[in-house]
Amino acid sequence: MTIPFNGPLSEQREQIEELVDLGYSDVWTGESDGVDGLTPLALASVWAPTLRLGTAILPAYTRGPALMAQSVAAMAEAAPGRFAFGIGTSSNVIVERWNGIPFEEPYKRTRDMVRFLRRALAGEKVDEQFETFTVRGFRLTRLPEQIPPILVAALRPGMLRLAGREGDGAIINWLSADDLGTVAPVVREAWGDKPGEPEMMARLFVAPSEDTEKVRSAARFLIAAYLNVPVYAAFHEWLGRGPQLQGMWDAWKAGDRKAATAAIPDQVIDELIIHGSPAQCREHIGRYIANGVTTTALMVLPIGGIDVRQAVRDLAPTAV
Repeated sequence: MTIPFNGPLSEQREQIEELVDLGYSDVWTGESDGVDGLTPLALASVWAPTLRLGTAILPAYTRGPALMAQSVAAMAEAAPGRFAFGIGTSSNVIVERWNGIPFEEPYKRTRDMVRFLRRALAGEKVDEQFETFTVRGFRLTRLPEQIPPILVAALRPGMLRLAGREGDGAIINWLSADDLGTVAPVVREAWGDKPGEPEMMARLFVAPSEDTEKVRSAARFLIAAYLNVPVYAAFHEWLGRGPQLQGMWDAWKAGDRKAATAAIPDQVIDELIIHGSPAQCREHIGRYIANGVTTTALMVLPIGGIDVRQAVRDLAPTAV
C-alpha cells in the first residue's frame, strides 16, 4: 500500500497498524509535493514492525551524494532487512521547476548515484570524480547491518537496463498489465547471470468504484497531468500508445486543457487505472502479477466518492 494516507502523519498509526491485520506486506512512499519520502517510513517502522518499507522514489538530484547515503543508511538501520531503496530521475517539474536544480543527464545522474551508494553502503571511502558529481574522501561512519536492495525507477530501455544491470530490480508505474510484455524482458535481459531474479515493483493506481463514468471523468485529469510530462510522454510513445494520446498532447501544447482531457480515450483510462468492484480490481491487479510484477504498491485514488480507508479494506489480501 502507498502511504501516507490523508490527514496528519501523527494520526495515522491506527491505519498503518491495520494494514498488517489486513494482510498487506509492504508500505511505499514517494516524494513530490507532499511529505518527504522517509518520515512516513520511519513512523511505520515503529508502528508496524513487520511491514517491509520502500521508497518509490527518492529523486537522484534533490539530495547530495553524502546526504543520500546517510538517509538510506539511517532508514536501513531503523528497519534492518525490511527496507528497499527506490531511486530514480524524478522529472523536470520536480527537480528543475520546484527545486531549482538543473535536470541534466538524468540517466547518468541516477547511474552515478547507484554506483556511489553501492560503495558508500559497503563502507568504502569514496574519492572519485563521477560523470555528474565529484565526491572527495567521504566514508559512512554508521553502516547498516543489512545493505538494502537498490531499485531503479525506470521507464524506457536505458533506465530499465540500468535497473537490471546495476540495480536489484526496477520500479515501474503508469503502464498497463499488457505493457509488461515490453518492459519486463528488458530488465531480465540486463540482469544476465546474476543470482536470483530482479524485483519488479509496480505502483498501481486503483479506484474501487463501479461508477465507471465518474471514475473516468476524474481519472482524465490525473492522466493528463502525468502523461504530458516529457518523460512519461516519451515512455508511452515507446510503448506504442502515441496514436491514442496524440490528440491530448496536441491540445495540451495548445493550452486547451479541457480539450486535452476530453481527448483521452476510455480504453487508455481503463488500461492505466484499475477500477470496478473490489473483486474486479483484485482480478486486474492479478494480471500485473501474472505478467511479471513481483511487488505491487497500490495507490487508492480518492475520486468518485471513494472512501480510501474502506477501499484499503476492500482490496486487502484478507478480503479474498
